[in-house]
Amino acid sequence: MAEKEIKKRSQTDKKYHWRIEDLYYDTESWQKDFDRVKIMSQELAAYEGTLTKSAKILLEFLEKKDQTGKLLEAIYVYANQKYHEDTSVSEFQRLSDLAAGLMSHYSSAISFVEPELLELSEELLEDFEKEEQGLQKYHRFFQEIFRHREHTCSKEIETLLAQTTELAETASNIFSMFNNADITFPEIQDEDGQLCRITHARYMNFMQSSNRNVRKDAFLGLYHTYQKFKNTLGAAFIGNLKKDAFYAKIRKYSSSLAMALDDANIPEVVYHTLIQTVHNHMDAMYQYLSLRKEVLHVEELHFYDIYVPMMPDFKKTVCFEDAKELVKKALEPLGEEYGKVLLEGFHNGWIDVYENEGKRSGAYSWGAYGTHPFVLLNYQDQLNDVFTLAHEMGHALHSWFSDKTQPYHYAGYKIFVAEVASTCNEALLMDYLLKHCVDKKERAYLINYFLEQFRTTLYRQTMFAEFELKTHEWQEQGKGVTADSLCKLYLELNQLYFGKEVVMDEEIAMEWARIPHFYNSYYVYQYATGYAAAIALSRRILKEGECAVKDYLRFLQGGSSKDPIDLLRDAGVDMTSERPIEEALKFFEELIGQYKECLP
Repeated sequence: MAEKEIKKRSQTDKKYHWRIEDLYYDTESWQKDFDRVKIMSQELAAYEGTLTKSAKILLEFLEKKDQTGKLLEAIYVYANQKYHEDTSVSEFQRLSDLAAGLMSHYSSAISFVEPELLELSEELLEDFEKEEQGLQKYHRFFQEIFRHREHTCSKEIETLLAQTTELAETASNIFSMFNNADITFPEIQDEDGQLCRITHARYMNFMQSSNRNVRKDAFLGLYHTYQKFKNTLGAAFIGNLKKDAFYAKIRKYSSSLAMALDDANIPEVVYHTLIQTVHNHMDAMYQYLSLRKEVLHVEELHFYDIYVPMMPDFKKTVCFEDAKELVKKALEPLGEEYGKVLLEGFHNGWIDVYENEGKRSGAYSWGAYGTHPFVLLNYQDQLNDVFTLAHEMGHALHSWFSDKTQPYHYAGYKIFVAEVASTCNEALLMDYLLKHCVDKKERAYLINYFLEQFRTTLYRQTMFAEFELKTHEWQEQGKGVTADSLCKLYLELNQLYFGKEVVMDEEIAMEWARIPHFYNSYYVYQYATGYAAAIALSRRILKEGECAVKDYLRFLQGGSSKDPIDLLRDAGVDMTSERPIEEALKFFEELIGQYKECLP
């Protein structure tokens, strides 16, 4: 069967393009704002040494900073969106590079702000706020700066630390260059018997192949390759541990975990509760793996059997117009207001729908304050694409509600809550599809899709989080960390999380070496907490209706006006307790039972 021809962007229907002109009509108007921001950044830099002199000067500076930030955001988003439309166009690459340079210039120009404000006493700042009422809208901004005061070093040391930024990225850069440019995997025979080289992009396709030999060969080919570079990759990983330990010590944190969580003011109990609660529900994971073994009819379940669909013969196509209708109906429990904004996004140029030559792969939602969000898709008429649409519109509407409610400096939300709105939409879509599903095969496919979300997000990301925690603790306690000890720990964690139902293929001990998120320390746990929170919220919305929806919309409108923990608590979910995680994992068990009912 011939591959589907990918059209040039000029050949695709414009009604399926995002309306990027809502940001800038053309590059000339973009260039005018670009030049303007360069001047405005210089004007901001001129305020250095003056912020503590008077309330008037401070307010004047902060308002100019917001104005500049808004413009810069629009410049940056436009340049990158144009580049992502077609990455082969050198002009768009040029715009993207220029925008990145301008962002760096702006950051450098305002680098004095935090150290200078820390010279103020909280009493004097209170007087400033009374004197200039306009400063009161920045009260939380000031609070956050003072909250970090004990972890802020002297001006001289801060200047020195700023100069170590590039040095601190060395381990991550080494891994990135190795993983994306240098490593080469072997060729294997694909399902058609043709030689095909393993790549990062193809690996998951191989792992979902109905041919077990293809899956096995891909698995062994990938990890045997990483094994050859075990010590090199171990050195990069350990370098990142040392970097985190250094910054935690110099900034007077008790640990690198405390330092990482402090940005969003997340209590450490959240991290530990996640791990412990998942440990308490390992039996559910073992049940699922036992079910998978039964459905696949294998005597032994190996790691190369984990990703293959349990309903491989089910296929369903959904055109984009039908996808919009499905998502609209699925999200009706979120109320009339949410529905109106959703339709606005569907019909008013928010979404770039189909693949074209040179278009960035994947999917995301992004935008600039003061305009609507932009959603990039590469829609392929598959059922998975419908979930992607619901997911990305969840992000988009989160940003829309936040931008409409909050001033610019509080509109952006923290990573800790970033995946909640998107995953909540997916959960509501799944509920709708299961309720209206009459075909047994489709129902089994949907439940399998949902079960895999739990396995790969709640369990797998928690395992990653536990690995991160233990390795950082080793480094901070002065214990020797080696490539061998990393492999040993990783294998032990796999034994715990997968149990006796899965054969412990020794190759899986090298999986830590290919996870890029480990170089953005203590990031992955947020996928798990966000997923648990989203499941809890979706179930509350379906059960309680209007009251829960009201709380949820208030959460979407919150931006960063409160700590993420408090925003979620206001919506009815307390992530400092085990309850949301427990409820999600009990639901996982229910889904296992529902899948069994679909079996012949």
